[in-house]
Amino acid sequence: MGLVWSTAAVDPHPASAYLAFASATELASELASGSTTSVDLVAGLLGRIDAVDRPGPPHSGPPHSDQLELRSLLALARDALDIAAARDAERRAGQVRGPLHGIPILVKDNIETVGLPGSAGSLALAGRPVARDAPVVATLRDAGAIVLGATNLSEWANIRSERSTSGWSALGGLTANPWSLGHSAGGSSSGSGAAIAAGLAPLALGTETDGSITCPASLNGCAGLKPTVGMLSRAGIVPVTHDQDSPGPLARNVVDLATMLDAMTATNRHAAVRAGHDPAFTVAAVARGWSSGHAATDDCFERVIERLGSAGMTVVDVEVADPAEVIEDEFAAILHALGDDLTGYLAARPGTGVRSLADVVDFNRSHAETELEHFGQDLFERALALGGRGAPGYTAARGRALHWARSCLDAALPPEGAGAVLLAPTYAPAWPADLAHGDPHDDLGGASTHAAAIAGWPILTIPMGFVTGLPVGLAVIGRPFTEPRLLAIGAAIEAVIGLAGTSASQPSWRSRNAPDSA
Repeated sequence: MGLVWSTAAVDPHPASAYLAFASATELASELASGSTTSVDLVAGLLGRIDAVDRPGPPHSGPPHSDQLELRSLLALARDALDIAAARDAERRAGQVRGPLHGIPILVKDNIETVGLPGSAGSLALAGRPVARDAPVVATLRDAGAIVLGATNLSEWANIRSERSTSGWSALGGLTANPWSLGHSAGGSSSGSGAAIAAGLAPLALGTETDGSITCPASLNGCAGLKPTVGMLSRAGIVPVTHDQDSPGPLARNVVDLATMLDAMTATNRHAAVRAGHDPAFTVAAVARGWSSGHAATDDCFERVIERLGSAGMTVVDVEVADPAEVIEDEFAAILHALGDDLTGYLAARPGTGVRSLADVVDFNRSHAETELEHFGQDLFERALALGGRGAPGYTAARGRALHWARSCLDAALPPEGAGAVLLAPTYAPAWPADLAHGDPHDDLGGASTHAAAIAGWPILTIPMGFVTGLPVGLAVIGRPFTEPRLLAIGAAIEAVIGLAGTSASQPSWRSRNAPDSA
């Protein structure tokens, strides 16, 4: 049967239970007051990771009898305690680097971080050392953050096969959902979402091309932000397409997202979230046409919209186009770009090994017993067949997709109403994970991500409730480079919903063999 952590059960690692679910804001306050130290934070979280996770290769031996095998982490930073001690010494000397001084963070393993694999979950990049931090990681370190480890992900950010299982990588195995270990953690920032939900760190970094922060935030019951594309550097990040890729934060609440975004941008532009936002000054455009397709989730969304209206928000229904109209074009443009962008990245990355997408395809064929054990690489092969951005088809497909997305979003959020946000449900509850058959593709939701992904607009995810014991999320979309207002409105919505910081926001873990809850 395995271990079960129910609402009536003791936390699987009682020594770290408080630390596990404190927000980054609370931990920063305790560090500032001297009631804790960064060494204490890192040591406590490492103990929790040892108890409930299992970083490392998926076939490295049997789990401990008391491990839950969450597998949200792919590797740990060996210098985390040393860095924590250095941050404590700096604080004692009055040298506070920034808003995350001494706060542990996790980084998705497709983002180059010195001392961590930077593998995108693939054996093809295993053992190819990272020579430098990606700029977004360097900026976080400059703000005082302590990199605790690398999170597992859907291998190559879920762009290898249409039959993939979200959360699986050859290097990290299958990430579980802490709300129910037999269910999906979503993807592709699977480990980042699961680790936040499980209390393994207060903050994590993910990436999104279309849904890869939104989905794991929604399925794991945490907050996530995919910023405006181009707002943050994408250098040192294993790409899918520079047209749509963006790194972004995941956290316990919106205020923590804002603090992390300030650190990532080396600004103080998002701190206004902490001052609060009056719901009465918000216009919320409701995109009911982007339903999740899951009746109970859509009912939850309707209850949230009713509560927002009662709290004083101006709620307006808007028409939105069906994403089915554009999926084929979006996908074709992504695959055209993948051949160029991934090849360009691999050719420039120091060290020996694969230098192109074609090399990766050949590597996977020669390591089929591990890399292709559960699903193939049909999307990689299709990308090679299509050619890059210069091949026929890319310009037309990307142009049609952009026209659709911009027309759709401009109609819902016209430029003259730039202060408004667009609301929709994100995904249905987490589905049972299935390595034999991959993710199901019917009635999972995700309609709300496509327009923002194609157009590069920011999208915020907030937990909005629970369906049969599993969390579901609310998408809050704003116009480009309006993150300060988007986050302020998101914090107001979060306050109305009332889940952040409550016991309801902490997972009730069930065994992989427990009955399905959805």
